[in-house]
Formats: sequence, C-alpha cells, structure tokens
Amino acid sequence: MISDETVAQYQREGYIVVPDVLDAHDLADLRRVTDAFVERSRAVTAHTEVFDLEPGHSAAQPRLRRIKNPNLQDPVYARMVRHPKIVAVLNRLWGPDVRFDISKLNLKAAGFGSPVEWHQDWAFYPHTNDDLAAVGIMIDDFTPDNGSMLVMPGSHRGPIYDHRAKGRFVGGMEPLECGLDFSKAVMCTGRAGSITVHHVRLVHGSSANTSGKPRRFLLHQYRAADAWPLVHPPTDWDAWGELLVSGQETLQPRMTAVPVRLPFPVASKQGSIYENQADLNQRYFDVAQ
Repeated sequence: MISDETVAQYQREGYIVVPDVLDAHDLADLRRVTDAFVERSRAVTAHTEVFDLEPGHSAAQPRLRRIKNPNLQDPVYARMVRHPKIVAVLNRLWGPDVRFDISKLNLKAAGFGSPVEWHQDWAFYPHTNDDLAAVGIMIDDFTPDNGSMLVMPGSHRGPIYDHRAKGRFVGGMEPLECGLDFSKAVMCTGRAGSITVHHVRLVHGSSANTSGKPRRFLLHQYRAADAWPLVHPPTDWDAWGELLVSGQETLQPRMTAVPVRLPFPVASKQGSIYENQADLNQRYFDVAQ
C-alpha cells in the first residue's frame, strides 16, 4: 500500500499523506452521513455526548465542530475503522498487530471553523511504547485556506512539551514558551479520499477555515497491539479485544525508553480538546469570524 520510501519518511518526519485511499463510494457515504449529523445538530443548543458545537452555533446557522466517537454513531463511520487500505498502511509501519482506540470527526464550517492549537497527542494518552498514530481521512479537499493540518516535521523524535497552564493540563502548548520555530511547519493538503498518518508525538495544529467551503476530517487513533496505556487501562477485556483490527492479542507490553508527561492535574474544562485548550494563556491561531 505504501512504498519503502514512504515508510522511511514516516520514521524520519513523523507524518505521511497517502493519496486516493478512499474511493468515490466511500466519500459519498461519508458526506451523506455527515451532512445528516449537521442537520441534526440544528436541534441542540449546547454540547452533548455526540455533538461539540462552535461558538455562535444556531438552528439557522449550524456550526458543528466535532462529532464525538462517530464510529459508535453510524455504521458508515464504523466501517472506516477497519478499511483494508488503512489497515494495510498501519501494517507496513508497525507490523501485523494493530489495535484501534477512538475516533472523532472534526468539522470546520465555511468561513469559520475553530483552530486547534499546537499539541502532541502523546500528552493526552502516553503508552508503554510510542507506536501510535492518528489516521486522518480527508472527506473534502484539503487546501491552504481551509484549515488543513499543520505539522512540525521531526518533532516526534524530540521532547514531550508541557501542555499545562495555570498549573493544570490544557491539552495545548504555550507557543511563546516551547522554543519551537513554527515558521517551519508543513501543511498537509490533498484531495478528498486521501489520508494523513501522524505519529503520536508529532507536534501539530490547525488554523481556522477561511475558505467558502466546509472542511471535514475523520480522525482514527490506532496503536500497536503491544502498546499499553499508562493512564486509562482497559476495564472491559472483551471490548478491548474487539478493538484489534489485525493480528494477534498479547499480554506482553513492549516497554521502550520514551519520554512521558502525565496529563495531570486534569483539565478544568472537559469534553473535547477545544474545551481543554480554552484555558491556554497564549494562542497561536486566530479564529475566523
């Protein structure tokens, strides 16, 4: 599914963009179902177990910024978790034993769309090793003006940055304090149906959507089967086993010397990364109006 050169890029830079993974039928299904969820969001006025709303959301102008756990909300989303081409990419990166974690669908409304401040996913859920990644499915074309994901190449091999403010975890980095030159960030653009894969320790973020079209990004988090969580261990063994998307189960965690910062004290604002990051002292991205 991907070449040796692409595997080497992932190892070196911490991310890849793989074009044309989903076909037109997959995309049509995802768009149809997502449009229906946006319509349903007109009826809600506050965050729910399914919907995370943008500021200014209303029935007349629905601004939905996240569908939570979409794989549990509709079989079309659930089918994407085990998409054979996506699993094949992960097998090339890690080997045969791969486990799914969670999913979310981040939406950026046309001319708006909340940014996501710089962060590392590893700050939220450290494991016994760092063979973890997020796979992002581009439901729309990702362009320079619609809030496409930005990454800091090679940052997955560096430190774990402090994701706290005012003494609490906030799920974001203070851009003036971390010492990174964000002018070196690379934007992950591509045609609808492409996917991104980014390493769990890679520094990344995204700006607001200033285009006239929506930008929808279905994100799945995966891990090697021998990567075991340090913060949220499994409580239901049968459910844990059902998350295996390929290969075999193991009771032998692989322990590697990777840097860890635990996400404590927990964020004062819960619900999503958008809520967590509301308590940042410094912001890098402007919000479109």
